[in-house]
Amino acid sequence: MSKCQLYLISPLDVSGAFPQRLERALAEGPVAAFQFRVKEMDQHEAARLAEPLLAICRDRDVAFIVNDSIALTKRLGADGVHLGQQDGTVREAREALGRDAQIGVTCHASRHLAMEAGEAGADYVAFGSFFPSSTKASEHRPEPELLAWWHALMEIPSVAIGGITPDNCLPLVEAGADFLAVSAAVWGTDEAEAIKAFHQRITGG
Repeated sequence: MSKCQLYLISPLDVSGAFPQRLERALAEGPVAAFQFRVKEMDQHEAARLAEPLLAICRDRDVAFIVNDSIALTKRLGADGVHLGQQDGTVREAREALGRDAQIGVTCHASRHLAMEAGEAGADYVAFGSFFPSSTKASEHRPEPELLAWWHALMEIPSVAIGGITPDNCLPLVEAGADFLAVSAAVWGTDEAEAIKAFHQRITGG
């Protein structure tokens, strides 16, 4: 059985019935983390939308990670923050959020950025986009060998991201990805069936 786990990323629109969709997805088996990813929204509105989702994740022991914003992470008392290359440093996040916060860093296809993040104290590094993604445009297209290299050398977990579906995820799992970050493949369809399909692929069931 693979130790690879699912890391669920929210769609940009988490209003309306989205909390119920999140509950349905999480009911279909273990998800390690949920990333709250909204763009161009003021912090008050983002916090209002995040709070019910945070409660759902807490009930199911799913880590709640905020995309980009150290300030919103602190305001919510979330479990951690995911930093892009322009979103502040690991050191700034650690100082603001404390030693128990989970801090992840986008490293694209760069071994150098990943090593730097690890040395700075990141809790995980994210590589991608492995496949064309409808969620976020990326000119970076790493190969699964990058995951294998990282897995062989480093203790810090890796997250594979970008266009990952149940049909294409297996090479990433086999290369040693610790987490698969998935979004459109779940929210663009029946979320419960999608989570079930990912689990079947990851575990070989």
